[in-house]
Formats: sequence, C-alpha cells, structure tokens
Amino acid sequence: MDEPILTMEEREAINSGRWFTSLSPSLRHDILRCAYVKRYKDGDLIAARGDPATEWTAVAKGAVRVSSTSLSGKQITLTYVEPGVWFGDIAMFDGDQRTHDAYAHGPTTLLCVARNDFQKILTLHVELYEALLRLQARRLRNLFGLVEDLNTLPLRARLAKQLLHLVRSYGVPCLANGSETRIGLQLAQEELAQMLGASRQRVNQELKSMERENAIRIEPGGLVVRDRAALMRIAETEH
Repeated sequence: MDEPILTMEEREAINSGRWFTSLSPSLRHDILRCAYVKRYKDGDLIAARGDPATEWTAVAKGAVRVSSTSLSGKQITLTYVEPGVWFGDIAMFDGDQRTHDAYAHGPTTLLCVARNDFQKILTLHVELYEALLRLQARRLRNLFGLVEDLNTLPLRARLAKQLLHLVRSYGVPCLANGSETRIGLQLAQEELAQMLGASRQRVNQELKSMERENAIRIEPGGLVVRDRAALMRIAETEH
C-alpha cells in the first residue's frame, strides 16, 4: 500500500516537527531525499515485537499505537506516536529487535529511511549524532516526568495532563464554537485508562466529573475540550 509522494498536508506535518526543524537544511534534504512513503489502514500491523529493525520512521499522518501483550494475552496500549515525530532510531544504533508491537491508528502515513541509508546519512552529517542525542535526552526527561507523575499525582491530575497533551497533538477547533477543541485522535476510554495505568471505570468517573465542571464534553465520537484553562488548573493543583 505504498504511495511514492507525500501529500501537502503530510509534508507539512514532517517539516513542522519540532525536532526535524532543528536540523540544518542540508541534513533535512538528505533525509527526505532517500526516504520512502508507506501507507496503512486503521488497525494494520506496522511492526511486531521481535521483528528486526530495518527502518527509521516518522509519522506523517494519523498515529502509531505502540502496545504490548500481557501474560493473559490482553493487548495493552502504551502510547501513541503523533505526526511529525520520528521513532525507531534506538534500534538503528543497537541493532536489537523491536521491543513492542506497532499498529496504525486510523489511516496512517509513515515516512521511512532504510537502515543502510540511515548509516550513510550519519557518515555524511555528524550533526545527526548530536541531534539524536538531544532527542533521546528529551525522551528521557519525558519518561522521568511520567514516572514522577505516576507516583505523586492523583489520577484526576494525570488525566487532565494527558488530555492537554492530546489537545496539543490532535486538537481540531470545533466549527460550532471556536473556543472548544475536539481531540481528533479517536480513543476508547479503555485505551486512555491503559496509558494512565488505571481502570476504565475510574477514568470514566473522572471524565464525568470534568464534564460536570464544564471542562470537557463527552461525545459518542470522542472528547471535546471546552475549557483548556480549567484542565490546566486541575493538572497543576490536584496534588
């Protein structure tokens, strides 16, 4: 299901990625020059745990759901990789196997760089080593922040922070009311609960509480953030 060219919207998602924009024009050019496009339908398996790592990848459209399987055989969602974000570079360095399953969440477009081309770019652009080091440092900071939140914040505050992150990454202004923002990523409450290390019942209770406070609105198709400032207050004060 490969298409050779990114759409204008997909190219904009790649070119506006926070990390990618920090690279020099010549490095960005060489990455894009050897990259190829892969398109997936909702639910398609992109990579399975244990697969050899053959590509360095960026999301151009949709999302990549990263998951693992519990001992009972249940699939557990860990995170979503959003448009403009590159991943898979760790495996490019250590040559190890994929550690998790990756699925397309909604129609998804990936921009991929083969391992051999990745190595060639590293040889030509020493700058990429430092840039990837910065990327890993940011990931570590985020990881430590998540661990701290899990151990110090109540579920209500962690849920508010997660909703704010989803709004930043997937927010779509509501046509009927410009002050409201719909979360474009379609998430089941069970998936949201898994990302927060909580039960679906507890997450549902907190969502309904936030709805009563007019911070959000729960709709059949997903969540609408009505008052971002209210969510920020919950995230910052619920200790």
